[in-house]
Amino acid sequence: MTTTDIPGAAVEGTSFDDVRGWRACAAAAVPADRAAAEDGVRRAYRQAGLPDPERVVWAASPRAAVTLVRELADKGASVREAVRSTPWAGERQRLHTRLGAAGWAAHWAATGGLLWDTTQALVDRIRAGVLEELAGGDTGKEAAEVRLVLLDAVLGQHDAPWLAAFPTDRGPLEGLAEVSRHAGWWWPFARVAVVCERPVALHRDEAGRLDHGDGPALAYPDGFALHAWRGMPVPAGFLAELPTLTSDRIRSEENAELRRVMLEYYGYDRYLADSGARHVHRDETGTLWRIDLPDDEPVVMVEVLNSTPEPDGTRRTYWLRVPPATRTARAGVAWTFGLAAEVYAPERET
Repeated sequence: MTTTDIPGAAVEGTSFDDVRGWRACAAAAVPADRAAAEDGVRRAYRQAGLPDPERVVWAASPRAAVTLVRELADKGASVREAVRSTPWAGERQRLHTRLGAAGWAAHWAATGGLLWDTTQALVDRIRAGVLEELAGGDTGKEAAEVRLVLLDAVLGQHDAPWLAAFPTDRGPLEGLAEVSRHAGWWWPFARVAVVCERPVALHRDEAGRLDHGDGPALAYPDGFALHAWRGMPVPAGFLAELPTLTSDRIRSEENAELRRVMLEYYGYDRYLADSGARHVHRDETGTLWRIDLPDDEPVVMVEVLNSTPEPDGTRRTYWLRVPPATRTARAGVAWTFGLAAEVYAPERET
C-alpha cells in the first residue's frame, strides 16, 4: 500500500505499513535490542551536532530510570532539546509548509493520529505510576522533582505516534526512530544517556485500555507494574480478591470506583439476587429492582423475561441496568431504547 492509499497521507516514506509497524512498536513487550538502541542513541546525538555520550546506562523500567537519573552526578546537562525537540519541530514545520494547514491535519489524522489516544493514555498511566511509587502522596519538592525528570524523557517506543507521521529511514529523525524501534524511554544528557527496557507484559481491552484480571496489565523486568480493570487503576491485591467476592464484601467496599469494578466482575444480576435487592415495581414489561449503596448511586435494574423460548423450552432472564431515578419497569425498558415510558409500546417483545 502506498501513501496515496491513505486519505491525507501525502508524504513519501509514510504508508499504511509504516503506521502498522509503529503501532506494533508502541505495544511491543519484549526485551530491548540494546546494541541497536545504543547505535540509535549515538546517531541521534551526531544528527543533533553533538559528540557521542561517554556511556549509555540501562535501567529496567521508567521507575528505575528516574531514580538513576536523579542519582547520576556526572551526567551533564540535558540535551533533549537538541536531540529530540529541535529535529521534530523542524520536520513538522517542513511538512506543514509543504502540505498546508488542512493537508497537515489530514496527514496527521491518517498516520500519528491513529495511534495517539491509546499511546498517550499509556504514557500518562506510566508517569502516574512512577510518581506514585517514588513520591507517594507527596505534593511538594519530591513530587516536583520526579515530575520534571518524567517530562524530560524521550519516550522511545511510545514516541511511535509522531514518528509514524514522518519519513524515518533518512533525515534528522533516523537516530530517534532507531532507538524507538528497539527500546523504551530514554534520557539524553551531555555525558550520559540513560535508556530503559521495554515492558515484558502488556494487556489491553478492545478499546485499547489497560485491562487484566489476572496480574499486572503492564509489567517491566524489575517488577514495576500497573494493574488495571478496563482502564481503571486498581491495587495489585485487589485483583487477587475478585474470584472470592461476596455481596457483603462488595457492600463494605468504601471506594466507590473499586466497588463498581467489583460489581462488573461479580455481575449486577448476581449481586441483586444475593444482596436482598428491594422490589420497586412490576408490570407487563418486567420487574424493577433497587439496592442502595453507601456513598454511591444505587443500583437499579429491570428484570426482563424473554418472550421467545430457548430451544430447550426455557425462557432467558435479562437484567438491564437503568438510571437511579427510574420508578417503573416500563420506564426502565423504554430508557434502554431511548424512549419515554409513555411512547414505549412494542408490538412484540423479544
